[in-house]
Amino acid sequence: MTSARRQTPSHTSELVEAARHFGRRRFLTATGAAAALAFATDIPPAGAASAREYDARRITDNPFTLGVASGDPLPGSVLLWTRLAPKPFQADSGLPAQRVTVQWELAHDEKFRRVARRGSVTAHPEYHHSVHVEVTGLQAGRVYYYRFRTGSRVSETGRTRTAPAASSTAALTLAAVSCQAYHDGYFTAYKHLAAEDLDVVFHLGDYLYEYAVDAVGGARKYTDRKLPALFDKETETLEDYRLRYALYKSDPDLRAAHAAHPWVVTWDDHETENNYADEIPEKDQPVDPFLIRRAAAYRAYWENQPLRRAQLPSGIDCRLYRRLHWGQLAQFDILDTRQYRSDQAYGDTAHVPGPESTDPKRTITGATQERWLTDGFRTSGALWNVVPQQVTFSERRLDLNSQAKLSMDSWDGYSASRERVLAGAEAAGVENLLVLTGDVHVSYAFDIKKDFADPDSRNLGTEIVTTSIASGKDGAEKPDTWDTYMKANPHLKHFNGRRGYVTVALDTDRARADFRTVSHVTTPGAPVTTAASFVTEAGAPGLKPA
Repeated sequence: MTSARRQTPSHTSELVEAARHFGRRRFLTATGAAAALAFATDIPPAGAASAREYDARRITDNPFTLGVASGDPLPGSVLLWTRLAPKPFQADSGLPAQRVTVQWELAHDEKFRRVARRGSVTAHPEYHHSVHVEVTGLQAGRVYYYRFRTGSRVSETGRTRTAPAASSTAALTLAAVSCQAYHDGYFTAYKHLAAEDLDVVFHLGDYLYEYAVDAVGGARKYTDRKLPALFDKETETLEDYRLRYALYKSDPDLRAAHAAHPWVVTWDDHETENNYADEIPEKDQPVDPFLIRRAAAYRAYWENQPLRRAQLPSGIDCRLYRRLHWGQLAQFDILDTRQYRSDQAYGDTAHVPGPESTDPKRTITGATQERWLTDGFRTSGALWNVVPQQVTFSERRLDLNSQAKLSMDSWDGYSASRERVLAGAEAAGVENLLVLTGDVHVSYAFDIKKDFADPDSRNLGTEIVTTSIASGKDGAEKPDTWDTYMKANPHLKHFNGRRGYVTVALDTDRARADFRTVSHVTTPGAPVTTAASFVTEAGAPGLKPA
């Protein structure tokens, strides 16, 4: 973080917001020749029809080194992903700038004796030979197995599932994960996550980190290998981000978790740069180079995640917020609290509430996304309204002073946004609001209060914050701030600083959250345990130990 950040005007209307976005696009056409050339060079257009076809039989090394994944399940459809990379730590991934044909299969059984769908797709060099297959015509609420083939090579088998039919009230078990700094430790938690009985995994941001990774993998301290020097730098260009995804996906536990369950992903800041806000970089830097960097980061994110065509970036913008359903049981409103937010108040340092942070014009979602969210509450027919998003939603007082400091990067720095969202949920009659959060490298469980200053005020919902997979290294069961936070925040029911993930089981009666933790990540092989479990009853928000 930095103490001197540039402030930008707040935007409260669609018209102003649209004008601002038009201004961004003008940058790509009206700015100086050097910036335009850099953008054109780093972000090639997606039009691979002119690329020659490469004979896949010439691929001698395994092209599926980055694994397989699936995502965004619908009642009759699921997205399948892979990327061809026989030499993943090379800029070209070991393939020429030619298109490659890839076959795919989706079956009812692991041995592929009962194939449900099959087809072929082109891996385009413009998309770094990534493959995104939107399979349709499937049965609702079913488990499927899938694999890819190119030339003589066959990928590992992935397991996925479709969402249940719109009328279904079938129970659901999800997992929430976040923050996997490769240089801070092993992804041991993912090995355990892969073995869980889950319907879907939500990744809430910081899938990778832009920081340099040295030859020994940082805290991993490799003794049996050396990482290439090309990772020992901060990511800035499209090539940098693509290579960093290859490094992260080289982790076998991450690949196992992707292959085991369908994922729904959204980003936070580190997929691009720490604590950026909209078009404003972390430090006091020119905006134009940052927008080029942001466009590169967004492009690489889509290429390397199980995302549908609707999420393909357009220049420097990407519509990542979206809505999914799990029958009548749950509506998922997946947010993007990074791309459209106002700049952090008070230089992005912890601060007591003041005119900068409480200004009603400030927004963490942007006006359009905020209206989309509250409109979705009004039209929702689901029992549980689940909001997977990035940064702490509930008030979190950082000290015991009568007027405590708050984080300016979380919803506390955008309190008017939070008030509008909660008012929208109340007005819509939402009884079972469940917010899923990442970012802070610890796990929390909050009652979401109508008035956080009054511990006796009504509960409007529940917030479940998952800890990190690796970020923050081993952590501690009770961080140094444990006593202070628990005393300062009566609505905080749980606080643990170990690494891991959280599972949430939803049915028509209640939601149960199990906080799953590992004791260490700087060395591999830690077992998993349940640090705490809480339930909240349908129609009566309020966390109770299970």
